[in-house]
Amino acid sequence: MSARQQLDQLQLANRETVLARVAEIIQRQGGGSAEVLLDVRGKPLQVSATIGATELTPGDWVKVMRAGNELQLMGKLAQAPEATIARALAQRMPWQQSLDSGLAKLMTALNRGVIPEPTPGQLPTTRSPQPLPEAARQALETLLARLPSSNTLAPGAGTQNNTVQQIRQWIAESGLFAESRLTQTPSPALPDLKLAIGRMITALLAEQGGDKAVLFNRLTPLASPGLVQAPLQFPQALTSTPPAMSSEPTSVGQTLRMLAGMLNRITVNQLHSQILTARGGGDTPAPASTMLMDLPWVTPQAEPRVAQLRIEQHKDEASSKSRDGKRAAISEWRLNLAIDLEQAGALNFEVSLRQQEVSARVWAEKQDTLKQVNEELPLLRRSLSELGLEVTDLDCRRGSPTYPATKLEHRLVDTRA
Repeated sequence: MSARQQLDQLQLANRETVLARVAEIIQRQGGGSAEVLLDVRGKPLQVSATIGATELTPGDWVKVMRAGNELQLMGKLAQAPEATIARALAQRMPWQQSLDSGLAKLMTALNRGVIPEPTPGQLPTTRSPQPLPEAARQALETLLARLPSSNTLAPGAGTQNNTVQQIRQWIAESGLFAESRLTQTPSPALPDLKLAIGRMITALLAEQGGDKAVLFNRLTPLASPGLVQAPLQFPQALTSTPPAMSSEPTSVGQTLRMLAGMLNRITVNQLHSQILTARGGGDTPAPASTMLMDLPWVTPQAEPRVAQLRIEQHKDEASSKSRDGKRAAISEWRLNLAIDLEQAGALNFEVSLRQQEVSARVWAEKQDTLKQVNEELPLLRRSLSELGLEVTDLDCRRGSPTYPATKLEHRLVDTRA
């Protein structure tokens, strides 16, 4: 097929410019030229391009113009913030530590201490556990004291002010909003999961001597197997088995690596949320914003667990008109909460709120739990109605919902799934 026919197929008029994505650098040639495969309007087009000193890599966006039967490269677009976020996400994905198992090990460190790193010539058997540094101990004790316990949230308590405030605090201090909260309220002791982990890392590194930033960058974070296999899956596989709380203390180095993995887990949720918010949703309308977070809590036996929360905001621009005749967007909020309770087992809650209308579906894996939830639905309906909401649908089903997996495509995150 001739060059003219290929350009005509793209419906590209003479002197018309269009954006194209670099799909592949097939071959770099001398004199600043290269064979490049472009994605132009969804169709592949292989071209011989004179790029000079311009550095092109797959995924870059370029501006091209048709000049007769040729396609001229006008320039490379500045890198989109999304690409930077995606690269940062890809770097951290393989190195995530689940928060519940990490907190279980930190509880052991709080009670048993940590083993200091050996000095040159020192035998490992001669090292005895030492208490956590004071700053790390204070940060950990404050963090654990603010975690909610399952026995404090009784059915029907959702309308009580103290319960509502506790849930707000739980979400606000999850680490997802750490940087923005710190900007608004600069404080070295601001209660926040991510900031508390950072304070523990700083305190432990201070005991090592040397440049803390250099020492931290040398750490290889510890990763949980489930998060290695499905690093972006929501929700992660739930288990009613509590994280193993070893009675044996770990070394300072292992504790630092574990804390680095926990920090990565929170950062991955932050970056993943930004990616999902920034990118399109493929064939289905994408939410205007998405927030993903892990919410640690403790059982009555002081065993750490994690609830997984996903909040989406969907906007309908053509839903209604305001008084001046302009279209006013109506938001629909969708909440998905996955939690595993020791007696009830795995539960999934799907809630949709659109203005004053609310619908909810509860998924339970155990038959006994399904029966109990069905018995509690009238109480839930009454509680929602007392808040002034119109309950359009309440449902309970056996099993668990199916969530599409988030996959990787090329070097970026494919969030269509």
